[in-house]
Amino acid sequence: MMPNHKDEIEKLSTAMKEAKSKRAYERYQTIYLHLQGYTKGEIATIIGRSKKTIYNYIHAYAQRGLDGLEMKYSPGAPRRLTPEQEKELALMIEHQLPVDVGFEAKYNWTLAIIAELIQQKWGPTYTLRGTSDILHRLGLSYTKPTYTLANADEEKQKEFVEITFPEVKKTGRWEHRPCPLSR
Repeated sequence: MMPNHKDEIEKLSTAMKEAKSKRAYERYQTIYLHLQGYTKGEIATIIGRSKKTIYNYIHAYAQRGLDGLEMKYSPGAPRRLTPEQEKELALMIEHQLPVDVGFEAKYNWTLAIIAELIQQKWGPTYTLRGTSDILHRLGLSYTKPTYTLANADEEKQKEFVEITFPEVKKTGRWEHRPCPLSR
């Protein structure tokens, strides 16, 4: 153990016991191990973080003590669209169809089309998950588009909607009969 660190080690030990998250515990443990004499490389291996992260934790502790280790929030990656661009995207999705903004014969917004639109209009490339996150952040929801039946019988569809479906809805059970929409 390094000299003159006994009080600090006790404070860190208490902080580790009281830590409310794994990440907070990890930060306190980093400094605890550092004060015990472990190298940054050894700590990085024990904690499972990079040496740079360990250095940052130690630096924050040196600057502000235990307060320097507190996590205010996890910032994540910076946004690649400005708030104005996000607002414009939301308006486009709400008030236009893909065909209106240059996607040939596309009448439903999909994550893939939205990701492509973002790349074409503003440059950043997004995965489908990233595109979904943007929609969620903008308060938009989506469903996967379903196919439509090209040769559906309109009379049978009408009968199903007006007679069969209401009956099924009343009874709450579906009998195994062929769906008239697919004939």
